Amino acid sequence: MRPRFEGRSALVTGAGTGIGAAVAQRLGEEGARVALLGRRREPLDEIADGLPAGLAVTVPTDVTDETSVAAAVDVATAHGGGRLDIVVNNAGSAGSGSIEEVGIDLWKRTLEVNLHGPFLVMRAAAASLRASAGAVVNVSSVAGLQAVPESVAYCVAKAGLVMLTKQVALDWGPEVRVNAVCPGWVRTPMADAEMDELGRSLGVDREGAYEAALQHVPAGRPASASEIAAAVVYLASPEASFITGAVLSVDGGSTIVDVAATAFR
Repeated sequence: MRPRFEGRSALVTGAGTGIGAAVAQRLGEEGARVALLGRRREPLDEIADGLPAGLAVTVPTDVTDETSVAAAVDVATAHGGGRLDIVVNNAGSAGSGSIEEVGIDLWKRTLEVNLHGPFLVMRAAAASLRASAGAVVNVSSVAGLQAVPESVAYCVAKAGLVMLTKQVALDWGPEVRVNAVCPGWVRTPMADAEMDELGRSLGVDREGAYEAALQHVPAGRPASASEIAAAVVYLASPEASFITGAVLSVDGGSTIVDVAATAFR
């Protein structure tokens, strides 16, 4: 069978590690020409080296900088032979602290990376996506749907990305489809670091921290990056041609749980 994305061009932010790397790999394996965006060239080059020859280009990019983003979109479009069909906004950063505790600089940086970055990328890619009747998938989080203790900056940024997804889907329909995925806990370097911190507070190792964090999640485990990538790639594919403005939880069922009832389990 012909690969689903043969002849198509994609741009993936935060493509050097975790979910972004898994998405880039999946798109490349299915025939897409992929522009890998991230802050550091080395991890991008490592992912690109694992893709079929000629399909990947690495573009060190600061997604919070309008000029850097515009240049990256130009490179991605040129790499795609003058077209850009798919944009995956995955770049993100964590930011902990309650409203009284979070530093102003951290507050601003968290919103810039998680919300302003996708805004800039979609804005810069608008003409190319309209020309190709393309698709956007934004990687939000279950933290954009439910409040998380002492995570005001991250939750607000990811919630904003959910509404940005819906708004752009409305404004760009029917020319461009725009959807979002909201992962729960995923085994990525960022999640592992958070689990290490949780483990220290609980007196357990990383695996014990994952177990504690996931004790009420129906799936009973974190996702792999490839499982999230599968959902992202589906939403970007022709099979999802009538899906736009959707917000898909890929969370092992965590958002269906009534936390007030877990004591009865």
